Amino acid sequence: MTNETWGLVREELIKRVGKNNYVTWIEPLKLSQLRNGVARFEVPTIFFGDWVQRNYADHIRSQLASAGTPVDRVEFAVGTADLPKPPKSPAKAQRSRPADEELPGAPLDARFTFDSFVVGKPNELAHAAARRVAEGGPVTFNPLFLYGGVGLGKTHLMHAIAHELSTRRPELRVLYLSAEQFMYRFVQALRERQVMDFKELFRSVDVLMVDDVQFIAGKDSTQEEFFHTFNALVDQNKQIVISADRAPGEIKDLEERIKSRLQCGLVVDLHPTDYELRLGILQQKVDYYRAQYRGLVIADGVLEFLAHRITTNVRVLEGALTRLFAFASLVGREITLDLAQDCLADILRSSDRKLTIEEIQRKVAEHYNIRLSDMIGPKRLRTIARPRQVAMYLAKQLTPRSLPEIGRRFGGRDHTTIMHGVRKIEELMATDSQLNDDLQLLRRLLQG
Repeated sequence: MTNETWGLVREELIKRVGKNNYVTWIEPLKLSQLRNGVARFEVPTIFFGDWVQRNYADHIRSQLASAGTPVDRVEFAVGTADLPKPPKSPAKAQRSRPADEELPGAPLDARFTFDSFVVGKPNELAHAAARRVAEGGPVTFNPLFLYGGVGLGKTHLMHAIAHELSTRRPELRVLYLSAEQFMYRFVQALRERQVMDFKELFRSVDVLMVDDVQFIAGKDSTQEEFFHTFNALVDQNKQIVISADRAPGEIKDLEERIKSRLQCGLVVDLHPTDYELRLGILQQKVDYYRAQYRGLVIADGVLEFLAHRITTNVRVLEGALTRLFAFASLVGREITLDLAQDCLADILRSSDRKLTIEEIQRKVAEHYNIRLSDMIGPKRLRTIARPRQVAMYLAKQLTPRSLPEIGRRFGGRDHTTIMHGVRKIEELMATDSQLNDDLQLLRRLLQG
């Protein structure tokens, strides 16, 4: 394969991965060898090669095949590709690192700004907290810990904070990366005996943002370094923003001292989307697509139908709308309810999932601020027994499971215990307005 062919392949990759990702991860690659069905590229570091292998190797192989040069695999070896590297010593780093030097974090998505974030009741607190951090003023809560399920907006808010800070306070050194990247860079530093460079790099930032922190759980050395980095930045009054798929106390195999540190700031839950928020997101996306697909008509009731039926997460919702507009454009038809049902049949089927007892237990435990283990454990304290009965009641009302099945999920309890709990909640509903409010809120959260 000639360099000319690789140049054509790179032009296609820009379209596939986006300009920012291309500049960061593809442009530094140098084709060094093509032999026996293997394409080998030079990369600046082991970490860089590992990241490209995991995230872009399939794209590269696919585009090579399209260009008439099919290969069985692509490999990456450390060479002389041009990419900034950390200085060799902490002292030099401190003297030579300019404030505007680009930090080796993950690229930011230009779409993920505060302007494009649709605010509703499930995410209004998280949005307000993120806005406060993005103002770049004095640190008021440290860390800001955002958690919630897939596709609820955690990463969007993280990117929005970074974008806003770069505009408001361009002199600040803001580093955003995933927990997985943090781990890879640490392992790389260990291999290359540059641990001091690693420490200095991460402790010299003004704002550290780590996405999906649950991925360092169970990785002892990485947790150790993360803990010390966290402490060093807090001691310097530097802002930390963390995200995860669950609350700190519920991350299995995460060291207790890290859980404690993560809980010392503001911990905010991004709740599952409700109907109003999903509809708002769809309406915002439609305005964008109407500009892209001029003349395309969407009938009344289609957005409401999608907001009602697709309740899993925002990514699935947006993906469904993207597919719908693309399909309607290709076939030259108006977007009607019938067209939506035909085009999105697979998404609609998968969205009709059944609520699980485990989901109910988790959400009730979060609402009443008790441990999930206590929910199914033997403790009979009123502060635990009442939430447990609420979860039993909701499990009976919202799932098709039998009383014996529910009992098994609640620590092997007898079906008569479940029946007693359900009846107790039904009795209290007649007189306890707070309980009724709790049940309504929990139903909305669970059913979307």
